[in-house]
Amino acid sequence: MAAARLDGLLCFRQESMFWLTGYDTFGYVYFQCLYLGVDGRMALLTRAPDLRQAQQTSVIEDIRIWVDRPDISPAVQLRDLLDELGCRNKQLGIEWEAYGLTASNGRAVEASLSDFCMLEDASWLVSRLRLIKSPAEMTYVRQAGCLADAAWQAAVAAASPNAFEGDILADMQSAVFRGGGDYPGNEFIIGSGPQALLCRYFTGRRYLDAQDQLTLEFAGTYRRYHACLMRTLSIGPPPSRQIDMHKVALDSLGAAKDALRPGRPIGEVFDAHARVIDAAGMQKHRLNACGYSLGTTYAPNWMDWPMFFHGNPVEAAPGMVFFIHVIIFDSDAGLAMTSGQTVAVTETGHEVLTHASLDLTVR
Repeated sequence: MAAARLDGLLCFRQESMFWLTGYDTFGYVYFQCLYLGVDGRMALLTRAPDLRQAQQTSVIEDIRIWVDRPDISPAVQLRDLLDELGCRNKQLGIEWEAYGLTASNGRAVEASLSDFCMLEDASWLVSRLRLIKSPAEMTYVRQAGCLADAAWQAAVAAASPNAFEGDILADMQSAVFRGGGDYPGNEFIIGSGPQALLCRYFTGRRYLDAQDQLTLEFAGTYRRYHACLMRTLSIGPPPSRQIDMHKVALDSLGAAKDALRPGRPIGEVFDAHARVIDAAGMQKHRLNACGYSLGTTYAPNWMDWPMFFHGNPVEAAPGMVFFIHVIIFDSDAGLAMTSGQTVAVTETGHEVLTHASLDLTVR
């Protein structure tokens, strides 16, 4: 903050609040803001339901409550709080890029503070610091990896002809909860039959056919830290095309992991993955990104910054954790094949944190 010549920071990202103070809540769906001064002073403005939440989960001592009333604007109360803290005419960073700051609330904050202080977009100041995990954080990430592996084992045991997708999901999530884990940042992704070619959660459940395919993308989550896996299983003997797709996916995953090296731009990870798929004649069946950073994230998703895509200049560094996913969706043939692992960047390369088998699983 001092290097950026900021007198204070207005945190609206729940991830920032959790990482800085331990404050753990889903109350960010309402207006709340953590002020962090360059001198280390903190003050939280939130609603009454989160008073005890902040007291019991965080190190924040100065907690202010805005009252739910038609004639009260929390943005104005934020200005009053900042005035009390001596922030008038100061340079404050603000996290505009935050799920906890809707466009409406953002406009209200801007209007309230326009003649009070100078605001500078500092959306990524804390996120960049969160990118490199401490040894304590890596302990949580490794436990999340164990939970992801346990969820995979539960999925394999539950998947079979005539199996119900709801039972598979229940067994996977149960493995995470029984292992002391948390809800993930977004829903587990499951799709079978034609929907195996989807990589988003959608509502509705089906029973698996005797000859089918099942795509799963999911996370083990521990203390809000995520480790992800992605796989496509075959129900019944897979067609030769799908076996070929699996080999390409594995080769692509291996190339991507080899390209993840400290000091190198992470865009090279995507390029390595794409070269393998394109050389196999499957370019039109791949996506334009192949993974992203993982860490402590809140709903609506577990994807953290930055992402693997062509030309991304962010340099990999030891302590970063990434989910590399290879997705090949052949809509012409109606076939899916995916594979993915969570890995950490080391001093010389990478360390795999999820150890589920990469073999093509046939049930």
